[in-house]
Amino acid sequence: MYEQQTFEIILDRMLDRVPDGVDKREGSIIYDALAPAAVEMAQMYIELDINANLKFADTASGEYLDRAVAWSGITRKAATRARWIGSFKDNAGKPVEVPLESRFSTGDRVYVVVERIAAGKYVLECEVAGAEGNEYTGGLLPIDYIAGLTTAELTQLLVPGEDEETDQALYDRYQDKVSRPVTSANKYQYELWARENSGVGKAKAFPLWDGPGTVKVALLNNEMHAPAEAVIHAVQEYIDPTQDGMGEGAAPIGPVVTVVGAEEVPIDVEVQVTLASGSTYEGVKTLIEEGVTAYLKELAFADPLVRWTRIANVILDIPPVIDYSDLLVNGGMSNLEIAPGAVAVLGMVKVT
Repeated sequence: MYEQQTFEIILDRMLDRVPDGVDKREGSIIYDALAPAAVEMAQMYIELDINANLKFADTASGEYLDRAVAWSGITRKAATRARWIGSFKDNAGKPVEVPLESRFSTGDRVYVVVERIAAGKYVLECEVAGAEGNEYTGGLLPIDYIAGLTTAELTQLLVPGEDEETDQALYDRYQDKVSRPVTSANKYQYELWARENSGVGKAKAFPLWDGPGTVKVALLNNEMHAPAEAVIHAVQEYIDPTQDGMGEGAAPIGPVVTVVGAEEVPIDVEVQVTLASGSTYEGVKTLIEEGVTAYLKELAFADPLVRWTRIANVILDIPPVIDYSDLLVNGGMSNLEIAPGAVAVLGMVKVT
């Protein structure tokens, strides 16, 4: 909006207002007096431009985006804490009971016992919210002494921790609500209900999937994979916990709603490449994996066709790759159609 208000233009405009009989050359008294003011005014216009952009959802970020979309009822999802199943044993390998709220460390993070599942088996929650709580598996050290305890370890990720919702994800949910007819429990309403839950990146509703009065909602997590069972269960509980059409959840009376994770379809890539000098096959393989993963994320619940040519373009766009041949996608050289409610995910990548 104010791109033209640069230091030079502002200073020239100011100097134009000075009578011609006054020395206005660089280094003159009047030039040196006006130049600092022109700098400050140029900075002011930059700030005005930034502040103007922060008022609108499509250009806002951070807390300003939160405020821009607040009128719609959409709020940013907060970071959540990872939950693990932990196993506790004595020196003979027998289960050991540990007190609730016991704390265990991995060096970088601390996990707290929050629920008992069975003898020697508990649910532990990471004290730090976010996806970083998902990264560790293995041995734990008790912060406080527990009699008889010899071995403590995390064995299974139960509920993945999620980072705070990104600006892009928040804006996408906002756009879904304001640009699509979300009303009266239509299919878009079911998708919006699902996406209100932490751990859900996308959702797709299928009306009448099992006859009249039935709705299926397929879910993806933020990485465009099938979410954890705990996330699927939480969405089921939110939308239709009883699955009897009694309207005990967000869904109205009548429909029976089934929430599922999207079926993952592995996409295997095999290719022969000619590399530039100094490049390695392992390095190129990593770049192909990253590129194909990014492409498949774009397709998730948006385009059912995995295009062979797009994967070829991913490979050719990698700088160390001079040329390629014998590109096979799931063993063939044709496009792949992904069924509704399924998602294409990266499988095996073989580079020779």
